[in-house]
This record gives sequence, structure tokens and C-alpha cells, in this order.
Amino acid sequence: MKIALLFFLLPIFCYSQESRIDDWALSLKGKSGFLAAHRGTMGHLAKDRLFAGELSFSKRMRSKDWSEEYRNPYIGVTLYGSNLGNKKILGYGFGAYGFIEFPWTRGEKHVFTCRIGAGLGGVTKVFDQTKNPKNVPMSTYLNTIICLGIQGRWYMKPEHALIYSLDMTHFSNGSSKVPNLGVNMPFIGLGYEYTIKKKETPPDFKLAKFERVPFFKSWNASVVGILSDKQIFPTGGKRYPVFALSGILHKQFKPKVGMEIALDVISKQSILHYRSYIPKTQATILQVGAFVGYNIPLDKFRFVIGMGAYIKDRYDPDGMFYHRVGMRYQFQNGLLLNLVLKSHWAKADYIEYGVGYTFNYKGRYHAK
Repeated sequence: MKIALLFFLLPIFCYSQESRIDDWALSLKGKSGFLAAHRGTMGHLAKDRLFAGELSFSKRMRSKDWSEEYRNPYIGVTLYGSNLGNKKILGYGFGAYGFIEFPWTRGEKHVFTCRIGAGLGGVTKVFDQTKNPKNVPMSTYLNTIICLGIQGRWYMKPEHALIYSLDMTHFSNGSSKVPNLGVNMPFIGLGYEYTIKKKETPPDFKLAKFERVPFFKSWNASVVGILSDKQIFPTGGKRYPVFALSGILHKQFKPKVGMEIALDVISKQSILHYRSYIPKTQATILQVGAFVGYNIPLDKFRFVIGMGAYIKDRYDPDGMFYHRVGMRYQFQNGLLLNLVLKSHWAKADYIEYGVGYTFNYKGRYHAK
């Protein structure tokens, strides 16, 4: 759920670095969809047609140097509410999430975007061993809400736009408590957006030039300490701490393309109770993995998505491969904040809360 908080901070990080006032927009959208039963144990849940409503407040970035590279993305906050496909067992879901939309087109009359959003959500009904045992997707009232999709804007006039979308909305607690299958809801949406136009003023920044360097030069080296926790079955069981240390080499090759390579050392205390009939020690439960990820840089903010494999994993509780999706924020003084979801394919493992340091950090742009 901390990933949700960082997405809420994303608009603040961007707005605080703006150099002029730009246009703000308010939109209202209705959505219709269905509950996707992504596990066989959820086949009994999809009973009701899904209906959702969204109220969004957004701004198009036009005055940061990096925003031109992404065709001036939209950044904002959305208020969300819907049923969850089974009013009797799952109830209703609601929440708020921060988002960023990357335009795929440059036209002013029609803009087609890809949306990524995450925030905090609540549900009205959760799993209960006696009162609601069939609610296998949700075990906590407070959850993370994630929205991934595509959206179009057709501007009838500069201030008025028709919006349409196709997206997937997801509720989950990130495996902080079990059961946690989560709910996945595909939607189609239609709505209206009104833009509050401001007087056009030229930006007061000087566009920095990205300096490209050979592949084997100018890699940044970081070390990140990670702390988390994890609950395992049976339901209502104990929570176990997770400690990890990651050594990361990362580099930005182009304004919108970055890469990282990491060596991970993980101590997941829940492994002590995996196949409890096997004797274990702190040394034997230690996992070592190698990770390769793709970075999407937005100034000091960067998204990361990638896949790793365990080099050392004696008891193999989750399989050979693991995945990461999340974000990092790099301060100019070298301090690094890390908030990433670690998973094994579609099964969440835990959220990596981390603080690190980047050695000899010089930033992503170099003046020519």
C-alpha cells in the first residue's frame, strides 16, 4: 500500500518543479465491466454487472524539460467508486489514486494516452472464517487500488472534451494478509472533461540536452536496504519480517530508456516455517538472486519493471523466478527512496520498502 502513497506524491513532485502555471482539467467518467475470475476458486463470485464512476482532477505537463520527451503527459488524482461483481460477498469498492498518462499522439484535437495509476482503496466486505468464508479475494478493508489502461480525449473545443477508455482496475493488499487473491475488473468508460484555460506564457527554463555515452561508461552504483513483512497461510497466521540488501548498477541510455542490473540478498523469515519438518538455520534460508530491469525515467523519479532469478534458494518455496514493478526517487545528494512490489508471476510476495544511496550521482542531464 505504500506504492499507493508514492503515486499520490508523484503529482506533488512534478508540480513542485513546474516553472509556470498551465491548464487544469476536471473530468467525470462512467465505466462498465465485469469481474475477471483469474483463479478457479473465484468462479463462484462473478454475479453482478460492474458499474463504476470516476472524478478526476488533472494537469498537462508542458514546462518541465523531461515532459517534452514524453509528449507532455497528464498527471493528476482520481476519486473512484464501484461495486465489485458480487454485492452479497464482496460488497463495494472505493478509493483515490494518483496517475500519469503518457500520450501516444501529438495532435491537439485528439490525444490518445496510456494511463498508469495507483492509490488507496477501501472495500465494504472482507473474508471472515465464519461470516464470509467465500470472500477469498479480500481480507483487509484497506487495500491498494491500481489502474492500468488506455484513454482517448476528443476535443470538441479547447475547453471541452469527450473521453473514452479501456482499463483494468485492481484491488489488493499486496499479500500483507491472506487470503489475498485480489479482484481484477476490466472496464470500458465514457465521460466528459472540462479544461480551465490559463493565459499562455512561455516557459522560463532552458531545455537541457541529454548526453549519450558508450554502453560500458557512466553507470551509477547504488546500494539499497530493504525492510518488509509477510503473512503466510493458514489464514490469520503470524506475520514474518523480511530483510534484504540490493546492489544495483543502473544507467540511462536515452531520455526515455534506462536499465538496471541488481544482485539481491534476501532473508525471508517465513521460510523457517516452510516445510517445518526440515531443519533450517538463518544461513540456509538466505536467498540470493540476480535481477535485470527496465527503467522509465521522469527526471529524478523512475519506474522499474523487470525479472530476476534465484542463484541460491535452497528450499525453493516460490519457484526460480521473481518479478518487480514499482518506483524509485533519486535525490540530488545521492539519497534513494525505493518502493517496489516483489512477486512470483501473478502472486504477490511482499512490498520492498527501502532506503539507499547512489555513489557519485551526477543526474540524468549534462549541459553541452
